[in-house]
Amino acid sequence: MHLHTGTHVVEQLFGMSVNMDTIFTTWLTALIVFILVFAATRGKSLIPGGWQNMVEWLIEGLCNQFDSNLGHKYRQVVNILLTFFLFIFTANQIGLLPTEHLTASPTNDVNTTLGLAIASSLLLHFYFIKNKGVGHWLKHFFEPFPVFVLMNLIEEIARPVTLAMRLFGNILAGEILLEILYFLCPWFVPMIWIAFSLFVGAVQAYIFTTLASVYMKESL
Repeated sequence: MHLHTGTHVVEQLFGMSVNMDTIFTTWLTALIVFILVFAATRGKSLIPGGWQNMVEWLIEGLCNQFDSNLGHKYRQVVNILLTFFLFIFTANQIGLLPTEHLTASPTNDVNTTLGLAIASSLLLHFYFIKNKGVGHWLKHFFEPFPVFVLMNLIEEIARPVTLAMRLFGNILAGEILLEILYFLCPWFVPMIWIAFSLFVGAVQAYIFTTLASVYMKESL
C-alpha cells in the first residue's frame, strides 16, 4: 500500500522547491471562505435565518471567547482572529473531499501551518509596539529580570513552532488514518472517521485561534 497523504507535487521556482498542490488548495480554501462569507452577508435581515443565522451564531460565540481572553480591546484584532478560524477550519476539511488525492488539506503541509503561526507571532509584536511603544516592547524581553532575556527569546520562538506543529501533526495524522481506513474498509469505517475528522478540524481551528488570542493579550 502506497500512502498518498503527506506527499506533494513539487516544482522548482526561482531556485526554491514549491509544493504546488499546497498553493492550489490554499487558494481554493480562500475562495471557499470568501464565497461562504459573501453568501452569509447577502440579504441580511434583522431577524437572521438559515445560513446567516449559523454564521452569526459562530461569530458571536468566537467573539465572546475573544472578549473573555483579551477584554474589551479584542476588537483591535477580531477581524484577524476570525479570518484565522474560518481559513483554518475550511482548510482542515479540504482533504476530506472525495477527489482521489487531487486535493489535500493545505494544513497537512508544515509550510502552511508555520506560515500561519509566524503571521500570528508577527501580529503579536506589531500590536505590542502599536499599543505600548518600541521601548516597552524591548523592555519586556528583560522582564522580570535581565537574566531572563534568553528564556524570553526561546519562548518567542517556541510559540509559533508549537502552534504550527500541533495543527500540522493533527491534520496530517487524521488524513493518513482516513486513507488507511479507506483501503481496509472502503465504506462504513471511513464514513465514521470523516464525521470525526470534521469535528477534529473544527477543534484544531478553535485551538489555534484561541491560543493566538491568548498570546496577544499582553500586546493589547
